[in-house]
This record gives sequence, structure tokens and C-alpha cells, in this order.
Amino acid sequence: MSNPAAFRDRSNWSGGFYELAIEVGSTDDAALQAVLSAVWSAAEVRGTYALTDREPAEQEPVPCTVASLTEYGHLHGRVRLPTGQWVVCGGVAIRGGDDSSDWLDFYVPDGALDNAGVPHGDGRPFFRSAVLDDWLAGIGTAVFERVGFRLAVIGWEVSGCTDAATLAGRLPEERSIGYLLPREGGLQYGAAND
Repeated sequence: MSNPAAFRDRSNWSGGFYELAIEVGSTDDAALQAVLSAVWSAAEVRGTYALTDREPAEQEPVPCTVASLTEYGHLHGRVRLPTGQWVVCGGVAIRGGDDSSDWLDFYVPDGALDNAGVPHGDGRPFFRSAVLDDWLAGIGTAVFERVGFRLAVIGWEVSGCTDAATLAGRLPEERSIGYLLPREGGLQYGAAND
């Protein structure tokens, strides 16, 4: 059986990503850095590494910074799932243009979830896992309490599927993904429900 926390096991990095995608609300490096630091802390990620073809003990850690994201594209580490299993994880920034916002995606690859035996697909267009959704919602809530953001979405390959401007402050009635939507006085979690 594969070790879902092994960097060198290529099967861990296969497939898409189960994500917490956060719309930062600006294109300022300092805002993106604040969200990146808050995510790594809230998820209790172990390590920050640039390479997936070497185990953490075989490479030097890199700073958990926007500069590292820019240089390496993705940052990688290990995280403990709510099931207690350690898996590989990562983060990537999608930088907005002049008229949009940056996004930070925190993810666990499908392959690692498969190798950990965590069910997250049932044939629907969007994979679903209530356990992962609630865990990622908890991470997103902790991030929001530290730095705030415009919107977060949760699920399989959710980055870019909507944005705060499109939602205009309202959760969809039927949701194939999870939403964390800022409201006056806090954050509203709209779990996937269809």
C-alpha cells in the first residue's frame, strides 16, 4: 500500500485537487502573504518545500512566502486529515489582473486521498466528501478570523468556478460545492447540498 504522505510516490500527486480556494480580495503581495501564512498555520501544515520528487529530509525547506510561490509555482508540505492520516498537500496562488483579485488554493491531491482510503468521489461532476468539506471549512474560518477574505469555496477543483462579485453576497440555494461567504458579524458556511 502506498504511503499518502510520501513526496516521491508519484501516485500521491495524481489526479486533481480537493481544495479550499480563497479569493483574497486584492492583488497586493502583503494581502496574499497574510492569507498564505494563515492557511499554513490553521491547517498545521508540516514543512514548506519546493520539490515533490524528493522527500522533505532530502531537500531544504523554503520560506512560506509569496516570493517562494512566485519562484516555484507551488509550495508543498504534509497535513493531518481529520481521519488522523498524514498526506501530502500544497498551495498555489492564482494572481489576478488589474480588475480582479488574487486567489490562494490550499489542496490535497486526489491521489493522496485515494492512497489514504478517504472516499471523495461518487461519480458526480464534483467529487464530494463531507468530512473534507467540514475540515476545510474549519481551516477557512480560522483564516478569516485572522486576516479576512472576500470568498472561499470548497471542493474538487473549485478554484475559479465563481467569485464574490458573481455571488453578490448570496449563497446559491443548490450547492454542489461549499462556500464561505463573509457576512456582517462573521462568516457564513454554505455546505454542499445537492
